[in-house]
Amino acid sequence: MRTERSMRVQVVGRNGRDIFKGGVEVPEDGTFADLKKAIQRRNSKYYPDRQRISLPLQPGQLRPTPIDGSKKLKDCLTSDRPQVVFKDLGPQVSYRSLFFFEYLGPLIIYPIFYHYPQVYTHFGLPERTFTYPVQTYALYAWCFHYLKREFETFFVHRFSHATSPLANVYRNCVYYWAFAGFIAYFVNHPYYKPVGETQMYVGFAISIVGQLSNFYCHVILKNLRTADGKSSYQIPDGFLFNYVTCANYTTEIMQWVGFNVATQTIAGYLFLTAATYIMTVWAVQKHRRLKKVCTHTSAHHQSVKFSPSNCKSYLTAVGVVVLLDYSQCYIYLS
Repeated sequence: MRTERSMRVQVVGRNGRDIFKGGVEVPEDGTFADLKKAIQRRNSKYYPDRQRISLPLQPGQLRPTPIDGSKKLKDCLTSDRPQVVFKDLGPQVSYRSLFFFEYLGPLIIYPIFYHYPQVYTHFGLPERTFTYPVQTYALYAWCFHYLKREFETFFVHRFSHATSPLANVYRNCVYYWAFAGFIAYFVNHPYYKPVGETQMYVGFAISIVGQLSNFYCHVILKNLRTADGKSSYQIPDGFLFNYVTCANYTTEIMQWVGFNVATQTIAGYLFLTAATYIMTVWAVQKHRRLKKVCTHTSAHHQSVKFSPSNCKSYLTAVGVVVLLDYSQCYIYLS
C-alpha cells in the first residue's frame, strides 16, 4: 500500500516566532488551502477565513506576497525548511452580513424622523405639523437607494473576499447609521425651508439617473467575476466605463449630488463630502492596482493604445487621470 508523503511547514508570526511548535504537517502535494485546514486542526479558532498566509519577506521587500490558496506548497516553498508567515485576522463576518447591517440602519432610522414628527419634542423643538412634498420625495429617494443596495448585496455583488473583520461591522454601522440620523433630522426638521420646485425636480431627476446608472455599473462589474467571486483583475468596459474610471463611484456621487440639490441641508453636504473623499481614495488605489497588474495583454482585454491626439481621459471618481507614455497613451480602467 502506497503511503502519502508529507512535509512539515514552519508557521511563524510576523515577529519570527513559531506559532506551532514543530510546525504543521501537510501532504507534500498539498496546497495553501490544505495548509490552512491543517492549521485549523491545530487550533480550531483559526478557521481558514481568519488566516492570512504569506511568504517570508525577501531582502528589500516591504510588503508580504499574497498567496492564492490553490497554489501548490512545493511550488512556492523550495527550501529545506519550508516556512510561511501567519497572521490572525481576527473574527470574521461575511461581506453580505456586513452590507446587510450597515444598510439596514438607514432604512429604519430615516423613516422615523418622517413618520414620527413628535420625535423632535425630545430635542426641545415643536412637533412638525406640515410636510412639504420635497420631504416626502426625499424619503422615497432615500429608501429606494438603500433598498437597491440591499438587493445588490444579495443578488448582484460578487465578492473577491468571502469575509471582512468583525470590527468593520461596528465601524461601518456607526458611519451609515449616524449620517442617516443626521440627515433625516435636518430634512424633516419642523423649521425646514424647502428649495424651489424647479430645483427640487432637477435634483431628484439627477438622483434617479445616478441610482439607475449605478445599478447598471454594478451589473457590469458583476459579469467580470465568476459566481464564486474568483477571477483575475479585468478591465471593465461598456456604458460609462468607456469614459470614466470607477464609474460605479462616479454614479454614486452623482446620485448624492442630486439628493442634496433637492433637499439642501448642511448634513447632506457633509455626507456627500465624506463619501466623495472615501470613494476618491478607493478609486485612486484601484487605478494604481489595475495599472500595475494590467501592463501586459490579458486573457480578457488588451492594453488599449491611442495616439496622443485620440487619447481619452478617465476619471477616478472625481479626478482626471491620463496615462501618457510619450508617443502612446495606455488607458487602464479600475
